[in-house]
Amino acid sequence: MPYDRPVPREQTFDDVLAANEKYADGFQLRGLHARAAKGLAVLTCMDSRIEPLAMLGLRPGDAKILRNAGARVTDDVLRTLVLASYLLGVDRAMVIAHTDCRMATESEDDVHAAVSKAGGPDTRSLAFLVTSDQPATVCADVQRIRSWPYLAHLHVGGFLYDIDTGRLSQLC
Repeated sequence: MPYDRPVPREQTFDDVLAANEKYADGFQLRGLHARAAKGLAVLTCMDSRIEPLAMLGLRPGDAKILRNAGARVTDDVLRTLVLASYLLGVDRAMVIAHTDCRMATESEDDVHAAVSKAGGPDTRSLAFLVTSDQPATVCADVQRIRSWPYLAHLHVGGFLYDIDTGRLSQLC
């Protein structure tokens, strides 16, 4: 349903809206199927230094990309993988953490304190899912997917992406 009311205009998003106009002028993805052409789902961190498609030699339409802080397998990731596997052609999944991730270099208390110091609210009711052992956490998250009854058919691997070299290492 299209929006029939004009949204109040402000300049906050002018840069990205202008970029979108240029993108739309040369848009070439019309008709691209919603299914994952390579049968792949990729869970990685929201860190802007990560380019999931480029680092795996993929193109739009090849994979379903899921992102969150720390590349953690949350209930929402599991729900999304169920939909991706049964409705969108996904039969394998990669969990890709990365080096120099804030979720693997600080404690929960440190992250809560950093949010507070930045002027944010008291976030102690939230779990940021930080880890002090990133390889073990990736493998535990991979096991969580493998053991989820709705996803037992999915092939899953865990990886670490080095943000300084662009290389991926398989952990499990």
